[in-house]
Amino acid sequence: MRGIELGFKEKARKHREASGENTDKKKHQAREGTMKCGIKECDNWSDKSTGGRSLSLQNAQDVWGEGSYVERKGRVKVCKSCYRTWKKETKDDMEYY
Repeated sequence: MRGIELGFKEKARKHREASGENTDKKKHQAREGTMKCGIKECDNWSDKSTGGRSLSLQNAQDVWGEGSYVERKGRVKVCKSCYRTWKKETKDDMEYY
């Protein structure tokens, strides 16, 4: 009867511990974005790497009203928290077929 074989990650962890390497998981560093959120009251980043999304002008107008957002190429780039706000506000309006 053979012993239990270790998986790839478990074997790598075992070798790391044996060699004395630091086994603490590295925390994610906050990324600095390049595009500001299109909602004027918000100061977050709307880059895709930080969870940002793009909404149509009509969708942004329905939730935030006319003139409270900045448009780029016919769309409104929003951060993750503003996107979640939009999702919650329009949850009842969405129709599923």
